[in-house]
Amino acid sequence: MNLAKISSNGQITVPVEIRRLLGLKSGDKILFFQKPSGEIVINNASAQAIYKAQNSFKGVAEQMGVYNEEDVQALIDEVRYGKERE
Repeated sequence: MNLAKISSNGQITVPVEIRRLLGLKSGDKILFFQKPSGEIVINNASAQAIYKAQNSFKGVAEQMGVYNEEDVQALIDEVRYGKERE
């Protein structure tokens, strides 16, 4: 268990163990949200944005026929040079 004291300005220092677990670095933003049960959860906002983006793009690569690094390079070449993928 980790405790943090709230300053008179409403600020807290996130304990080092929690910062490590969340992968927080100086300047990162923390996301607070409440579950339906009432429990408050704290997450690394940057990581949450990445996970949300990943979920949004899930399955798109397969739909485009991109399965490996060679397919990615072929797509890049197509965009850069107008070459059609084989």
